[in-house]
Amino acid sequence: MIRATVFFKSKAGVGQCHGSHRRKVFKRRGIRGFVCNALIILAVLFCRDIAVAADIIAVQSINIKPYNDALHGFKEACNCNVKQFFVSDRRGEDIVRAVRKTHPAVILAIGIDALNRVRSIRDVPIVYFMILNSPAAVPDDNITGVSLYINPEKQLSLLRKALPDVNRIGLLYDPARTGDFVRRVRAAAEKAGTVLIAREIHSPKDVPVQLQGLKGKIDAFWMLPDITVVTPDTIELLFLFSFENRIPVITFSDKYLEMGALISFDIDAADIGMQAWEITERILSGTDIRKIKEVDARKAIVTINRKTAKKLGVTVSGRFLNKAGPVER
Repeated sequence: MIRATVFFKSKAGVGQCHGSHRRKVFKRRGIRGFVCNALIILAVLFCRDIAVAADIIAVQSINIKPYNDALHGFKEACNCNVKQFFVSDRRGEDIVRAVRKTHPAVILAIGIDALNRVRSIRDVPIVYFMILNSPAAVPDDNITGVSLYINPEKQLSLLRKALPDVNRIGLLYDPARTGDFVRRVRAAAEKAGTVLIAREIHSPKDVPVQLQGLKGKIDAFWMLPDITVVTPDTIELLFLFSFENRIPVITFSDKYLEMGALISFDIDAADIGMQAWEITERILSGTDIRKIKEVDARKAIVTINRKTAKKLGVTVSGRFLNKAGPVER
């Protein structure tokens, strides 16, 4: 949203105002007030017209609820029409050619497949979102967007508030997939005075040995959205390790709570869409996209499994429980 504030500088007269002079002063003030209000209204209307007049194209990897929720959040924020392409429905078609025919002012890339299909377009701003491994590590002059990660400092802060006795946190990660995020986690942990034990893996086969190597060394395990670490086989092993050693698992999605995770820090897809609009609005208002850096997902949906806490003998801060969304599973 663009806000317009108009200031008028006036000189205050010395002495008293009488008769017609006072009426002239009131008249001038009335005109100034009218002009001020009119300018503000015009600025608001102009901001809306930018979105309405601009052609915004959304290229979406697949028709699934999280992506749809994100695009809905974008549309709600901009109050505009967005033309939508599904990559999954256009296999074998030239997406770039179809997008160029619409002469878009901005292209939205929702999901990694969508970004990969339009990334060759270099003369149109591209705003990505709902992408796990951020493309910011390989920057393009015309691309920016919203990370699917919640700021690690925020996650660590939430974790310490929920589990104040936890000081040693372990995690497994594939450097090729989540290495950049883990570097940020290390910095955040050092800043917070938290001990982080991060073990590299390069194949799901590495998980059993590295997981056992954390036994007795950690108070909680942080499950990252890393597909080398998180597989159907390793998930079963991870939660067996959790219950055998009474180590709570902190995860990135509430779907793992019913499997045995204690706390999930989930993204809010609709809010990510709103963040994407805020970036798009800046671009449409004339800001150079090269000056707009990728932003983290700003909102965390926290859910706690109380039954798991009871089974593990873990005490969750009562103050935190009142703020989070506890579940009984």
